[in-house]
Amino acid sequence: MYPNLYYAFKDLFGIDWKPLRFINSFGFFVALSFILAAVVLVAELKRKGKEGLLHPTEINVMVGKPATAAELFLNFLLGFVLGYKILALFIMNSSVTDDPQAFIFSGLGSWPAGIVLGLVFAGVKWWEKNKQKLPKPELRKIRFWPHDRVGEITIIALIFGLLGAKLFDIFENWSDFLDKPSSYIFSPAGLTFYGGLICAALAIWFYAKKHRIGFWHLNDAAAPALMLAYAVGRIGCQVAGDGDWGITNTHPKPFNWLPDWVWAYNYPHNVNDVGNPIPGCLGKYCNQLAQPVYPTPFYETIICLILFLILWSLRKKLKIPGTLFAIYLMLNGIERFLIEKIRVNNRMNLLGLHPTQAEVISALLFLSGLAIFLIRKRNSTVAKL
Repeated sequence: MYPNLYYAFKDLFGIDWKPLRFINSFGFFVALSFILAAVVLVAELKRKGKEGLLHPTEINVMVGKPATAAELFLNFLLGFVLGYKILALFIMNSSVTDDPQAFIFSGLGSWPAGIVLGLVFAGVKWWEKNKQKLPKPELRKIRFWPHDRVGEITIIALIFGLLGAKLFDIFENWSDFLDKPSSYIFSPAGLTFYGGLICAALAIWFYAKKHRIGFWHLNDAAAPALMLAYAVGRIGCQVAGDGDWGITNTHPKPFNWLPDWVWAYNYPHNVNDVGNPIPGCLGKYCNQLAQPVYPTPFYETIICLILFLILWSLRKKLKIPGTLFAIYLMLNGIERFLIEKIRVNNRMNLLGLHPTQAEVISALLFLSGLAIFLIRKRNSTVAKL
């Protein structure tokens, strides 16, 4: 297991570069998943724009104005925070930054680095605005296509997705959260995918409505991107060992050619630091599970990559807006419901039944997808009559 990229590069390439300790493996793959999803989403929105399914909007923008004091201050503030905390990780004494997570949430930092980077950010903003300055500022109409807004959509999805993922994880483990709230709030582990999906979807719905982007066409364009992002994000769960593993697996391996870790794995050096101490290991991340478990994140990565290819192959064949997104919801619901059977999770007491939160949500997603598919098909048929 590689809690951060330092462990990965040292083990795989023999590179002993201390700054890599500050790049969390799970966070790295989450960032990669968002980048890949954005690339897929841009490609699909461009295709839909060329086919006349999506249209641009025009907004009035004042151009040629110099940078305002507020803009310079905000850029300075952003640069200061990044310098005070992030840049400080690389220049301060290792004894202070040995635990990057604790350092980030502490009051410690580098004032010189913060001030210098803040001035750089403010200076760049002033230079950009000054380069575009006109003798007399003009009000111009600028045309924006939906694919031009993917950067904003990605940021919204990132912010509300991570917030929703963390909130749903807290709700799912409420009693444990009350005992040790700081370990949940400040931990990079323990993110519930469905919480992120629901909160991000609501935020993007409001954004699409505000900017008059075709809702169902946007959903269809996002469907393959969401499936790909989930598959790549689960690589981070597997590599970091963030607790999203399966139940204990003591069954004999069915095929000799199958690597042991693919069938049953004890997640050594997991980022949650749970299990028994590893002999000879010193420092952080020196535990491994007492009993090997199903590596469910790896299974989900493989399954969801296959589902991504299925959605990608259907995207041009399904002509009714919203039906591809409906299929995504159904496939996602089925995949998660089945994987829950071998996955560790807290169970609820619901009308005498004891499902996990993910089982309930995945069932609702499947039913929602089925309902959307039938309704969209019926409405399309009625419209043709």
